[in-house]
Amino acid sequence: MKKLASIALAVMVLAGCAQPGDKSTLTAGDLQHHRYVLQSVDGKLLTGIERMPELSFGENMHLSGAMCNRFMGQATLEGNTLKAKGLGMTMMMCAEPQLNGLDSMINDMLSAGAKVDLAPQQLTLKTSQHTLVYKLAELVN
Repeated sequence: MKKLASIALAVMVLAGCAQPGDKSTLTAGDLQHHRYVLQSVDGKLLTGIERMPELSFGENMHLSGAMCNRFMGQATLEGNTLKAKGLGMTMMMCAEPQLNGLDSMINDMLSAGAKVDLAPQQLTLKTSQHTLVYKLAELVN
């Protein structure tokens, strides 16, 4: 009888550690109305930049942001893959060379589809070539 009680207790403890359902798949609601500020590119912290790049998700997955140039477009989320083809983007040259290269990087990543990892206070966009890590800045309306 003691063995049975011990086994039952162990099962309850392990069941309490398990997470119900599959929480690994994102929904549009997880991203909408949030603004993120870029912290690192391919593992390297962004430093010495006057205006930090950002990414915002509005109503119905409207995506907007800025690297060197401002961009916007309609995003889709399929599983954990974020896509935004045909982003509209301003076309100016920035004094900060690091930002100039980020324009084409974000456009390429979102056109092809970037895997999204959402953790508390952090959003990561990743492709086979690049990883962008953003920090949650604020909720947006």
